[in-house]
Amino acid sequence: MTGLTPYLHFPGVARGALTFYQSVFGGDLVLNTYAEFGRTDGLQESIAHGMLRGRVELFAADAGPDDETLELRGVMFSLLGTAAPAELESWFTALADGGRIVDPLQQRPWGDHDGTIVDRFGVTWLIGYEG
Repeated sequence: MTGLTPYLHFPGVARGALTFYQSVFGGDLVLNTYAEFGRTDGLQESIAHGMLRGRVELFAADAGPDDETLELRGVMFSLLGTAAPAELESWFTALADGGRIVDPLQQRPWGDHDGTIVDRFGVTWLIGYEG
């Protein structure tokens, strides 16, 4: 693995979040529970470590009792030009399901396309492509 990979701590919804992201982006999903890692500080079926490997990579877990849960402010995940335009438009639509469109995916005066969404888990995404 190279590059920056976000690691998100969710308030008990890591399995649902990573499964949702896999449905949007594809890739391979690995989920390890607290029980599998021998952790006793939470529900045994909670996710101690999960990862989505593929074109979009994410790590996530259910926050333990001493962990802060996800609260993103002033941060967005940019997927500008990371796939073909049709695929990026598909990702935009899928991430918007159950979330909130901040700025529709549209052509800008300079010729590029972009838009912003806050998904159902509170993650903000900037998606777009050139011309």
